Amino acid sequence: MSTQTIADWHKVGGRKTLSERDHRAPLSYMQLIEVAVVAAARKGGVKLKDIAAARAYVSKQLKSQFPFAEHRFKMNGRQLLLDYQEFEPKAEKGRVVLVSEGGQIAWEEILGRLEQFEYDNGLALRWYLGGRSSPIVIDPRVSFGAPSVGGIPTWALKGRWIAGDTLSEIADDYALSKPMVEKALEFEGVDLRQSNTWVH
Repeated sequence: MSTQTIADWHKVGGRKTLSERDHRAPLSYMQLIEVAVVAAARKGGVKLKDIAAARAYVSKQLKSQFPFAEHRFKMNGRQLLLDYQEFEPKAEKGRVVLVSEGGQIAWEEILGRLEQFEYDNGLALRWYLGGRSSPIVIDPRVSFGAPSVGGIPTWALKGRWIAGDTLSEIADDYALSKPMVEKALEFEGVDLRQSNTWVH
């Protein structure tokens, strides 16, 4: 997403979707996850006004400061939903709340989770950039939240590549597979078709 789009989602106005933040202030991890959820929902066809409505409803009902980071949302077509058990822990399974529709209750059918996030104790703690098949993860408990593969920051692997190391050398040193190293370097904007040898 462009920085302008993200700024618009935080500003008071027609496109406001997320909580306000200080102008040009960096995003916290929780805010970053919320931006990622909004981006994923938009890509899935959910209207911005419905995303804003879902966030406002869950924030109020569950007293959540960062609802998109603290609750496991689902998508059904162009709607956002939560398991009814998030609101009523003793409720039977299979019922969902249409949070983008003001809290209507429905029976769960074929729904898709926002699969790029992995939750732990009700919090989105791992973000798989590019989906679950991608080895690149953001986890605030690993490498200070830097994008990483196998616990190694992608910027560190890029540094080794720029220094002239081969894919095999990098993979061996960090006990990673070559495809994982390739994905990390591609994520860092490295064109693997070009030579990585510096001219001194």
